[in-house]
Order: sequence, then C-alpha cells, then structure tokens
Amino acid sequence: MNPSSPQTESPVGKPSARPDDAAVAPSAELGKVPGAAAGSSSALPAWCPAWAERVGDAYLSGTSCVFLLSGNVRDLVPVAPPVGGDRPDPVDAWGTVPDFLSRELFGRWDIVLTYDVGRGLRPLAGPDPNRLRTMAQWLTERLGNAANWPRDPDAAIGAIDAILERNLIDPPEQRKRIAVLLDYAQYLVPAGESGARSAAARLVRILGWATNPLLRRVNVAVVLLVDTLAEVHPRLVTSSSVVAIDVPMPDLAQRERFAVATAAAAGVSAEHAAAVRRMAAISGGLTLESLRSVITLAGRDGTSPDGPEFAARKKDLIERSCHGLVEFIEPRLTLDAVAGHEAAKHRLESDARAIRRGQLESAPMGYLICGPVGTGKSFISECYAGTVGIPCAVLKNFRSKYVGETEGNLEHALGVLRSLGPVVVVVDEADAALGNRESSGDSGTSGRVFSMIARQMGDTRYRGKIVWMLLTSRPDLLPIDLKRQGRAEVHIPLFYPHDQAELEAMFAAMARKARVKLAPGLPGPVDLDLGLSGADIESVVLAARRKGLEQAAEAGDPPPAEIAADDLRAALDDFMPSAQGLEKELQEIVAVLECTEKRFLPEHWRKQVDAPGGRSRLQERAAAIREVISS
Repeated sequence: MNPSSPQTESPVGKPSARPDDAAVAPSAELGKVPGAAAGSSSALPAWCPAWAERVGDAYLSGTSCVFLLSGNVRDLVPVAPPVGGDRPDPVDAWGTVPDFLSRELFGRWDIVLTYDVGRGLRPLAGPDPNRLRTMAQWLTERLGNAANWPRDPDAAIGAIDAILERNLIDPPEQRKRIAVLLDYAQYLVPAGESGARSAAARLVRILGWATNPLLRRVNVAVVLLVDTLAEVHPRLVTSSSVVAIDVPMPDLAQRERFAVATAAAAGVSAEHAAAVRRMAAISGGLTLESLRSVITLAGRDGTSPDGPEFAARKKDLIERSCHGLVEFIEPRLTLDAVAGHEAAKHRLESDARAIRRGQLESAPMGYLICGPVGTGKSFISECYAGTVGIPCAVLKNFRSKYVGETEGNLEHALGVLRSLGPVVVVVDEADAALGNRESSGDSGTSGRVFSMIARQMGDTRYRGKIVWMLLTSRPDLLPIDLKRQGRAEVHIPLFYPHDQAELEAMFAAMARKARVKLAPGLPGPVDLDLGLSGADIESVVLAARRKGLEQAAEAGDPPPAEIAADDLRAALDDFMPSAQGLEKELQEIVAVLECTEKRFLPEHWRKQVDAPGGRSRLQERAAAIREVISS
C-alpha cells in the first residue's frame, strides 16, 4: 500500500498541506471561515472550545492522527455560533462532545463512525439526515446490514481496522475522509489489564493506527474519549504518537452564555436576569449540565437563581461530581475567632489581604501547618479561608483498592479545584494522605499520586488561586519535595498555650464555642506544665459545665447562667493530661525544626534555636525520642 495524497482535509473541511514521508509541509495559510479568530492557525471559528483548536492544530501539523481527550468530556459544549446581540441562544446550541466532533470538527468529512461498548458501531452525522443516510449506506456496503454490525469490542476494533485498511488501498478519487470516535475508551484499553489478551490486542491496534505513516498521509483521525487518563493503559497515554488533550471545566464566558440561554428556555423571569449572570460568575466548578439543573429548578420554583439555596446546591453538585472525594466548607468564621497564635494570625491575615486585593504574585503557593495534636490546625485553616472570603475544600480519602482508580479520583478532584479558584485546599494528616516517591508494594500508586500532587502544588499559574494547606503533627514524615519553596512555602508551627494570657484567651474562646459563660475572673492561674491543648481546654470547660448542671439538678435549682470558679477548679483538678508525653514532645520539636520564620516560635523555643548548636541538639533529641517510641 502506497497511497498518494498531495492534499488532505482540515477538520473543518478546508484543504491544507500535511506532511508526507519525504518532508514536512510548510505552515500553510488555511482558508478562513466566518468567525475565525484572527491569527488562528486552524480554521475553527472563534466560538469553538480551545481544546478543539488544539486538536485541529495537531492534526494539520501532522503531529498525530490519534487523539486522547480526557477530563470534562461528559459535559455540554457549544455546537453552534452565538446568536449575538441581546438575544439568548437556543438551547440546541449545545450538545455533547461527540455531537460537536461530528457536527463541527469533522462536519464536512465523509464518514464519522463512533463506537462504545454499550451501543456498538454507528454513524454520527449531526442534524443532517441526508448525510446520515449516505454514511449508513457506505458502511452497510462494508459491514453488511446494520443489525449485524459488531458490538463486541474486539470485533468492532477489527471492523474499524478493516475499514481503514481498505480506505488506504482504494484509488485516491474513491478514498473517504474518515473520523473514528471511540467513546468510553477506558473500557477498550483499560489500565491494569495489560495481561489480558483481548485488551492487549486492542491496545496494539490503536497504537498501530497512531504510528502508521500511511494513515497520517490521508484524511483519517481517531479520537478516544475517556473520563480520566489514569483509567487508560499507560502505553497509550505516554505514546509520543498519541496527542493527549484535556477538556477543562467551562470558563466564565461559557457559563454565562449557557446560563442566559437556559434561563430563557426555563422561563426564568426577566427581573432575575442580573441574578442569572451573578450565578454564572460564582458557579466555577460546576459543569454546564449541573448549571442547567440549578437554573431549571429556579425557573420552576420562581425563585432567584443566585438565592441563598444556590450555595447549598452548588456544594452538593460539586461534591457529587467529585464522587465524595472533596468536601466543601463554607467558612463561617475569620481569623478573629482564633485565640492565641498571634504571629501566625498576623502572617495569614497579611496574605489574605494580598489575595483580596488581587496581588496574587505575593501570595504563597501553600502553607505547612504543623504542631502537636489539638493545637487547632484545622480550625485556623478554615478561618483563613473565611478571612480571604473564598471556599474551603477538604481533600478526602481518594485512594481505592482498584488499579488506576486512585489516580483517576485524584485527577478528577484536581480538575474541579482548578476550575474553582480561588479556593483553599486543606489536606489533613498530610504525611499519610499524600504519600511519597516510594512505591511499597502498591504497583507504583503512591509514587504517581505524589507526583500528581507535587506537580499541581508547584504550578505557579495557580498562585493565589489554589492555596494549599498541609496539616500534620509529624512534618518530618512529609517528603521534602512538598515542603520546599514554590509549594508549601510558609511553615507555621502551632503550640499549646505558653503563657497565662494565651491560656485565658483559649478558655474564653472555648467557652464561646460551647455557648457557656465563665464567671468573672476565670479561669485564673493555670499550671502551664499541664500542657493543655485547645481540645483539652474545651473538655475541661464542658466538664465544669456538667458539674454545675448536676449540682443544680440535685438541689432542684435552675441551671446556672455561668460556670462557677469551684466547678472549673474541680474540673481542672480531675483532668488527666494524655500520657503520650514523648510523642507530644517529638511533635513540638519537629514543628520547631520545620518553622520558616522565627517570629512564629514562642520565646522559650526561640532561645533554644538561637543558642549555639541549638538546632543540632533539637535534632538529636528528636532522633532519640523516635528510637524510644519505635522500640
């Protein structure tokens, strides 16, 4: 087979040069279509998604004829240009990704053939019935009656391969422009099944299409649609002959255009037009399908789309789209609610002001909040988000026992976070959650997870937009790659109250949290050697409250309005601090050693660090405690 193809068809039907075996064609000026962007290297209209232009550019340059689309591939995309003016677009101006590919990207190609394991082989022709009949007739001549077209994955891939092979040997004047769409391709070439004979055969055939120079010289394109790259066989993802392109979540312009059109179709009243645009502006992280459900419900109920219930709906929709991997918290408090930790609060408040003013270049990429258990690491992180005025996302357990699913879960969660920004991302127990570069019997999962997190944390495009807060009581177990500058840049240690003033502030804060009052003058002097944490103090306050209630009940008196001094003293005398003294000491020492600014340290720790050989002695003490604990 040695077909000649002096000219090939661009994805939108305009002829353009393509490389052949002898040389790479020069960059040709493509014929413009109405609405094409100025200076665009492909012939796609300006309203088309940016990812589609990447497909067109890669195809026309001869980079590949096989494309792997992942990410937000199950959402709606525009399939028609905007109406323009003040008129809303019709609702049928949006369709699925396969619809867009068949109607726009390959809208003038002869054959668009799609396959998925559920519905088998079928042609796609958009809204043109004549084009559909022509495709079906041509395919029937090669595959037989449509009722007998193969549905089994191996048979279907074999049939597609036969069609492409026959097209190569047909005379040039009979050769067709063929686009193949493999939807849900993760079920055709799944990760973790390289040993399965059928999956391996399908993988080899698809890689063969990607590396076949003859296919690159004719009008053939193969597009695989997958939800996450982690679900696809790594040999396909890493092949230099396959172009992997991410389909991102919709941006503000796309959300606003879609929201206005959907609101008009759903009967949302004109008086809510401004509310529709406001909702579109704050709906980052939602797919267009989710946006449709919110607007349709508002239209049915006659309520404002950006009303108080929108935040709850948005939270629910995003968490469901993330399969429970991310929990969103709407911060109710600011750093003013944090008792003690004055130096840490001052730094966080300063950074929050910079983000609010839009000075993102001066904001850190992330923080490492460390310190012994019970020092309020989670609380101060949530309050920081409240001070900035942005959502707080807690990255939950995304690990799975199934090969490839952990990476897929994380990939999806990171995609949602990128579309949300600005957002504070809290990773509790970060030393256990994020793993490291080592792959101890988990088929490399830990190493891949670590790489994905580290790459996202270090992406400076998201400085001030995704603020990472890694929380841990053992920062020494966290890989140094995540703690370096450019990732978790600011290391803030938190300690138990270290003077009477801080203890009094902590007691007052815990009393407010428990919705009780302390009698004037309380708590009074408290032994600092007890090493009370915030959680300990809360427990003491609640115990004192119980004592007062029990005494009042026994005496038949009404519940006391405040905690009495005798009850608080009795609760303090009865309280027994945790026996894990060495572990707490180790947690304090490693927090001191991780600190990036001396002003975060209490006076007695600062003196130890500043003393000659102070850090070395602390490291030796930490090593000795580790040896005792591990023995």
